[in-house]
Amino acid sequence: MVNFKKLFSPKDLTDGTPWKRIVEFAIPMLIGNVAQQFYNTADSIIVGKYVGDNALAAVGSSSPILNLLLVLFVGISVGAGIMVSQYFGAKDREKLSHTIGICISLTAIASLIIMIIGPIVTRPLLNLLNTPETIIDWCANYLTIFFIGIAGFAYYNILSGVLRGLGDSLSALIFLLISTALNVVLDILFVAKFNMGVPGVALATVIAQGISAILSVLKLLKMKNSFDLNRKMLKLYKEYSYKLLKLGLPSGLTQAIFSLAMIVVQSLTNSFGEMVIAANVIIMRVDGFAMMPNFSFGSAMTTYAGQNIGANKIDRVEKGTKDGTTVAVGISTIITILILTFGKYLMSIFTDTKELVNLSVYMMRILAAGYIAMAVTQSLSGVMRGAGDTMTPMWISLITTVVLRVPVAYGIAYLTRSETYPTGRPESIFISLLTAWTMGAIITVLFYKKGKWRQKAIINTK
Repeated sequence: MVNFKKLFSPKDLTDGTPWKRIVEFAIPMLIGNVAQQFYNTADSIIVGKYVGDNALAAVGSSSPILNLLLVLFVGISVGAGIMVSQYFGAKDREKLSHTIGICISLTAIASLIIMIIGPIVTRPLLNLLNTPETIIDWCANYLTIFFIGIAGFAYYNILSGVLRGLGDSLSALIFLLISTALNVVLDILFVAKFNMGVPGVALATVIAQGISAILSVLKLLKMKNSFDLNRKMLKLYKEYSYKLLKLGLPSGLTQAIFSLAMIVVQSLTNSFGEMVIAANVIIMRVDGFAMMPNFSFGSAMTTYAGQNIGANKIDRVEKGTKDGTTVAVGISTIITILILTFGKYLMSIFTDTKELVNLSVYMMRILAAGYIAMAVTQSLSGVMRGAGDTMTPMWISLITTVVLRVPVAYGIAYLTRSETYPTGRPESIFISLLTAWTMGAIITVLFYKKGKWRQKAIINTK
C-alpha cells in the first residue's frame, strides 16, 4: 500500500544509491517542468489556431522582456534552494526556518517592484526591439497583465524551489499540474469563447499561477516537523538576506545576461519579418520541452549536492555527479533523435501554414545536437550551484552568451546578406545558439574538474 504521507514529505538524499535517488527526485520535476512548459505552449497553440500567426508571434516576442524582468525571482529561488538543501542536510532547524521566512518576505518585495516597473518599461523596450507595428499592441497588453499579476508566478516558483530543497519535488508537481489544467481551460474560455485574444491568454496564466502559489503556501504551513514558520522567521535578518542574495544573484544575473542577449538577438530576429518571428516562437516552444530533462537534472543535482555537502559527504557528491550526468545525457540523446524524426508533426501542432511548418523544422534540425551538450552543462552547473559556487556558472553563461553567441549571430547575418536576404540568412540565429551551447559544455567540464566548487559550502565542512 502506498504511503502518501511519506510520498509528499521532505526526502533525505544523503542515503541510498546515488543515481536512484537522483532519478527519483528528478522525475517529478521533469513532469513538472513539462507541465510548466504547457503554460506557454497552450498559449501559443490557442492563439495560433484561434487568432492567427501574428498573435502567435506576439506571445513569443514578449518572452525576452518577460525573462529580463523576472531575474529577481530567479536569484531568490536559486539562493533559497541552495541554503534550504544544505541546512536541511545538516539538520539545522533554526537556520532552515529563517531561510524559508526570508524567501517569503523578499518575494513580496520583489513582486511589488516588478508590478510597478514592468508596465512602465514594457512599451519602450518593445520599441527598442523594433517589434513590428502589427503585433506591438498585443505584446504590450500581454506583458502588462502578466506583470500586474506577477505575485502568483513569483510565489509558486520561489516556494516550489523551497519544497525541492527540502527533497519534496512531488508536491510542487501536483500543484503545477492543477494550475496547468486550469490554465488550458481558461485559455480556451477567454480566447475561443470570449474572443479576448492575446490579453485573455495572459489573464488565464495569471489566475492559474495564483492558484498554484496558494497551494504551495498551504503545503509549507503543514510542514511543521521540518521547520518553523512564524512572524519572527519572516523578519529580514541581514545575515540570511545577504547570504541568500549573495548565492542567488549570480544566477539571477546569469538569467539577466541571457535575457539581454535574447533581446539583442530578438531584434535581429524581428528584422527577418513575421514568418521568421513565428517560426522562432514555435521552435522555442518545442525547445522548451526538449530542455526539460536538462533543467530537471540540473535542479536535482543542485539539491542532491547541497544536501550531501551539508551532511559532509563529498565522495557521495562526486559519485552522484557522474551518475546523474550520464542519465541526463542518455535522455537528451533520445530526445534529439525524436526531434529529428518527428519534428514536422510537432511543428504542425502550432500552425496550419505549410511554409511556416517547413521553416520551423529546418531551423530545429540545426539546434538538435545542442541538447546533448546542454545536458552536460546543466548537470555539472547544478552540482556547482548546490555546493554554493554560483559565480562560475554565471561567468560561463556570460562568455558563451554575450561574448560568443551575439557576435556569431550578427556576424553570420552580416556575411550572408544578399538580394534575397537583405538582412542576412535567418539560420544565423540558430547556428549561434548551437555554438554557444557546445562551447558552454566544454568550459563547464573544465571548471568542474578544476574543483574550486568544493570549497564554497555555506556551512562548515572539511
